[in-house]
Amino acid sequence: MEEIFVCPECGSENVEVIRERGRELTLRCNECGHVWHVTLPKLVKVPLIVSKHEVSFKTFAELPEGEEIGVGDIVETEDDEVRITGIELEENRRVNQAKVGEVKTLWGESLTYPKVIKVSVYLPKGLTQAFRVKVSRDEEFAVGEVVEVGGYTFRIEKIKTRGKMLTHGVAKADEITVLMGHGIPRARARRKLELYRGYRKESAGRGGSR
Repeated sequence: MEEIFVCPECGSENVEVIRERGRELTLRCNECGHVWHVTLPKLVKVPLIVSKHEVSFKTFAELPEGEEIGVGDIVETEDDEVRITGIELEENRRVNQAKVGEVKTLWGESLTYPKVIKVSVYLPKGLTQAFRVKVSRDEEFAVGEVVEVGGYTFRIEKIKTRGKMLTHGVAKADEITVLMGHGIPRARARRKLELYRGYRKESAGRGGSR
């Protein structure tokens, strides 16, 4: 992750490194000419298990020693952006926040992989059709919207997110875990959702898996 420096005199980010010795840097502001020194924090390699829906990969994140990390924070690896979903300390203790030096393993969700959402379509006679769909993480869904999935058209009646159940309003796909609603035969859908085929098939379709 590229470090961004701000001049302590004028607040400009137009700053250049004029000398570097290990973690010791000498900086100069190109706006006001102020020169100052900083010491970069020591980076610690923390084991990180990254989930791409049903498949997980072991990697690591380089994080500043002494800083705190919490569930929901976003970290970068060499080839991914990951949102932390779990923090494990020694003796398999799970916490929501901890200092980097105390962490045994981090767990996270890849933010570069499509969001996979469960869909439940309620049909007559108590039947339910269940699907998994892949969507852009920035895509929005609204309660009351009519969509199509797997040949079924339904109206979204409830949206379950990571934190609550919505019976009205809008939510971004990145927050959604389940869409629910009753089927509406012969209705016109606003959009058609793409079925998720599984990690191996999706990766093969993009030119091979890792």
